[in-house]
Amino acid sequence: MGSWGTDLRRLGTALLAGVLVLSLTQCTGGREAGSDDAMGPLRVSERNSRYFQRPDGTTVYLTGSHTWASFQDNGSASFDYPQYLNFLRANGHNFFRLWTWEQTRWTNETGDDNYRFSPDSPFRRVGPGKAMDGGQKFDLTQFDDGYFQRLRDRVVQAQQNGIYVSVMLFNGWSVERCKAEFCDNNPWKGHPLNGNNNVNGINGDRNGDGSGAEVHQLANGQVTQVQDNYVRRVIQAVGDLGNVLYEVSNESSAQSVAWQYHMIDLVKATDSRHPVGMTTPHPFGDNNALYGSRADWISPTGGVDDDTVAPGGKVSILDTDHLCGVCGNPDWVWRSFTRGHNPILMDDYDGSGYGVGATGPHLQDNGWNGTRAAMGQARTLADRIDLGGMEPRPDSASSGHLLAKNTEYVAYTGDSWVSVDLSRSAGMTLGAEWLRPDQRSGPQQVDAVTPDQGSTGVIFNSPWGGPGVLHLWQK
Repeated sequence: MGSWGTDLRRLGTALLAGVLVLSLTQCTGGREAGSDDAMGPLRVSERNSRYFQRPDGTTVYLTGSHTWASFQDNGSASFDYPQYLNFLRANGHNFFRLWTWEQTRWTNETGDDNYRFSPDSPFRRVGPGKAMDGGQKFDLTQFDDGYFQRLRDRVVQAQQNGIYVSVMLFNGWSVERCKAEFCDNNPWKGHPLNGNNNVNGINGDRNGDGSGAEVHQLANGQVTQVQDNYVRRVIQAVGDLGNVLYEVSNESSAQSVAWQYHMIDLVKATDSRHPVGMTTPHPFGDNNALYGSRADWISPTGGVDDDTVAPGGKVSILDTDHLCGVCGNPDWVWRSFTRGHNPILMDDYDGSGYGVGATGPHLQDNGWNGTRAAMGQARTLADRIDLGGMEPRPDSASSGHLLAKNTEYVAYTGDSWVSVDLSRSAGMTLGAEWLRPDQRSGPQQVDAVTPDQGSTGVIFNSPWGGPGVLHLWQK
């Protein structure tokens, strides 16, 4: 394996032994290090495995907008991260995916030859020699501490705003010459594991086809060792923070499953306190691979009109990114909520993700604002109800969209009315209120209901004659 292999083995041993672990004071410069806060770490709920819970047992419902430039600036845009956190908080959101891009330059979705990412890599550029992007070659045995400090700073700032962060470790859109039908440029040219870009003699393109899909497979032990060391360094940077979740990779290929399973096991062995997630491969993702994994949470593939009930066992963070791309509406949010999912939105936001998915700025678009408001409204309701005790009961509402337990119900009409089976609450007095599905306004109280033994189809009409969310509870 040569000298680079010896160095790599030494680095891995040092990381495992903790020799390279920075002191918490050096790493954070502040009091938040090394101690859990009221937010977490999260774990799958013991009462209801469709959701997470905090250490005190409180059920947590996750929802929010995420966008491509939240960690690294994309192209020529400079992302205003504090403003983004303000945007999330204003909409009542408590979760986002912190996007990672592995390449330094070029993307599948634009022919812009000077499209770059900043910061560009977790590895130090020390040379000798030039990489294909024009900068110094990488030494894969040396990490850039500034990269990981930025990572930590962003997670800490989110924590200070009461927001959970999924730390993305890898990205399938960073390694393939063509991704689905997108071939405008080749991000593999800017990847540190491209043999032209590092001083360690590591070439991730095993078959020499100018594409690096193999690095998201267990095809090369040298590559996997580099990646393992990187994952441990990420955990070193953020693993003591209470608002952290991990995501193995965004839309790696269908051949990545075994590699993703390896990474899930590595994260669990290195940081057993925080949840780790597996999101669907792309294209040709198979949800059975997600459910068959050891991941704590998943983001399945499907369609925006798919009303599959979350089966539990793993927390379902239902992401429009893997359903229909840049899309979504309030109807989808409430259908997902009442089917036991935690819906999140792939958000164009300010358009700074041009070249990696964004179609333009949509901060003022009423349709997008309605979807954002619906997610915040759903989260507010989730915090008010006994979410951990509720199960999807699609057969107990005419719309097919109902969360319920014996004494509490949340139904989404999908239209102007809904019929609900209240036979389990016969003789009880139930309070009733309506919420507008696309607004952050408060609930509208209506007359209480006392169902009798035959109340298998009690009809409720929304006060405004359109779609609504009905909440019933024992008074």
